[in-house]
Amino acid sequence: MTRSREAAALPVAGATLTTRRAESDAVYLSLGAGAIGGLYGLLVALLVPALGLGGDAPFAPFAAVGSAIVAAVASTLGYWRARDRPGQEWRRELPPWKYIVNTVSVVIVHAVLAFLATFALYRVLAAGFIGLPVIPFWAVVLMAVTLGLTVYITYLSAAHMGTQRMSTLLMAFVVIGVLTSMVTSPDPQWWRVHFSHLGTFADTSSQIFNGTLIAGGLLVTTFAVYISHDMSELVQRGVLTKARAPRVVSTLFVVMGIMLAGVGIFPFHTNPVLHNVSASGMAAMYLVLLFSGPSLLRGMPRTYFVVSWVYAGATLASLALFVVGYFSLTAFEIIVFALVFGWIAVFIRFLGVTSPS
Repeated sequence: MTRSREAAALPVAGATLTTRRAESDAVYLSLGAGAIGGLYGLLVALLVPALGLGGDAPFAPFAAVGSAIVAAVASTLGYWRARDRPGQEWRRELPPWKYIVNTVSVVIVHAVLAFLATFALYRVLAAGFIGLPVIPFWAVVLMAVTLGLTVYITYLSAAHMGTQRMSTLLMAFVVIGVLTSMVTSPDPQWWRVHFSHLGTFADTSSQIFNGTLIAGGLLVTTFAVYISHDMSELVQRGVLTKARAPRVVSTLFVVMGIMLAGVGIFPFHTNPVLHNVSASGMAAMYLVLLFSGPSLLRGMPRTYFVVSWVYAGATLASLALFVVGYFSLTAFEIIVFALVFGWIAVFIRFLGVTSPS
């Protein structure tokens, strides 16, 4: 009995040791990033005349670029080293190309989120400290703190990457990217046309919108790998009754990710046919996943199917209101977009809590 207790405690002890190691690595890396950030801040302050929180030479873009670079490095290291964590060993068995795609998507999302968050933070500070100059001392301090915190947060995020965390990352990335595109759009009346109108301008706003959809689609394909793994375990434990469910569901998610990326790759003004095919394909995969659930996902909690039917009803109701002219095209697109990603979050939450009764 004593041996069995010790054996049962081993995975927990291993997980605790690995978590402690990840925390230590994050701290040491953040200290190194802080030192580099200090040098970078000093260089920016010496080379950029009239550097300030706002004005003609704002601090925000320099800090955002620095954050994006260190976030890319930290997330790469964190995601790569996490392969040895308890419960993550299965990632080492992935084909090299699949592991590379997964790593690239995780790195891109962390880098972009770091850039947007840092840029937004300093723009808000600029609005609160109008006309405040950034002297070399404060440039060193601010850049050191910014890059150090960025590395600490992104390293731990990538090191503890799992299905739940990836779904949260996906939601945050898509929402922040799209909202950023909305508020920076050169056409304040974009919503009078359609949702995809955000990606039709030759400026940074449209690049953010299309880039968000492309990177989001890449992340969904990575997401599918985790879903396949989690569902395979549930099949092996007898929770899910359909042996083909992991393969079918993950394939549908991969197609959904490809279609989402296609919406950004083919902006409406350059190729409306492929743009619409991609958008329709994404919606179709969502509906297939919804309506095939009772058969394909047998074994999931009953509440999940109730919620899925609510999402299906909301989608069909939105379509009906759009057809009769109550909803504009923009409102319909935004609602369906929100429903798709909302359902993904619900699906992942229930998948994570599904266990033998």
